[in-house]
Amino acid sequence: MGHYREKLENQQIWIYVISLIVGALIGLSSERFGAYFAFAISPLIAILMYGMFSQIPFLKLKKALSNRKFIVVLLLGNFVVVPVIVWLLIMLFPQPTPILLGVCLVLLTPCIDYVIVFTQLGKGNEKLILAATPILFVVQLLLLPLYLWLFIGEEMVGIVQIQPFLGAFVLLIAVPFMLAVATQLWAKNQSFGARVLASAAWLPVPFMAFVLIAVVASQIAKVYRDFGIILDVIPIYILFLIVTPIVARGLIFVFKLEVRAGRALIFSMGTRNSLVVLPLAFALPDAWATIAAAIIVTQTIVELVGELVYIKIVPKWILRNKGEFV
Repeated sequence: MGHYREKLENQQIWIYVISLIVGALIGLSSERFGAYFAFAISPLIAILMYGMFSQIPFLKLKKALSNRKFIVVLLLGNFVVVPVIVWLLIMLFPQPTPILLGVCLVLLTPCIDYVIVFTQLGKGNEKLILAATPILFVVQLLLLPLYLWLFIGEEMVGIVQIQPFLGAFVLLIAVPFMLAVATQLWAKNQSFGARVLASAAWLPVPFMAFVLIAVVASQIAKVYRDFGIILDVIPIYILFLIVTPIVARGLIFVFKLEVRAGRALIFSMGTRNSLVVLPLAFALPDAWATIAAAIIVTQTIVELVGELVYIKIVPKWILRNKGEFV
């Protein structure tokens, strides 16, 4: 069975590409039908994260969290370097305030869910990212209002509510994490539990595909409808995906991070919190909510394509295995 799972994982790029196409076809053929897929996004991500978490040996997480240098560089990269990159990009491509709000919401918040999956697929140290998830969550929660005030203005301070972040964290991170730990403990004591744990290893690839279909199917019509406006922000997202690995590579060199830790840094800096900040956009006044949500979903689509590129070029070109340090 392990052989078949490995074959599935080797074909995952094409599976994800097909998923993007299927989601687009569903959403564009019937916006009303595609909208129903929005209800499936969070549950699908939760199952995806459970499958991912269940394969991570949590007894080694203490060691991962003890890597203080990585945590420091991760925070520096995501909350100092990335905001500078975002500021330069929005200076280069000025946007009206509602559009700018959507761009800032999504680009200033590092991903805390499927980045773990992509880090693993890109041969990075997913345990380091998992260990840092609560830290990334708390810090972005504290700093996002400050960033919005600096980048947009004082009227943005009260716009960020804590409830959507907490809800997403509990559903997408905490519950799958606890279930995965319970499964691992069960597997240690019972053979049936071991079989359940082995079966969970099949979840990440198909459920990542389901997530892609649900996100694109439910949101692509909005993106298409506002495409004239959205077209202006696509260069920002593409340049962000290009620039962040280069800058991250410089941080890796300066701080002499181990190769797999360096790849984890690249994925964290390049992967944004689109699915988690989407509820923030929906909570905005009606005139702003639609366009901000469309801007965030556009970033999701661009990023997902970029991640498919990342998982190939990061281990093969950007940060290859040449030794313990780079």
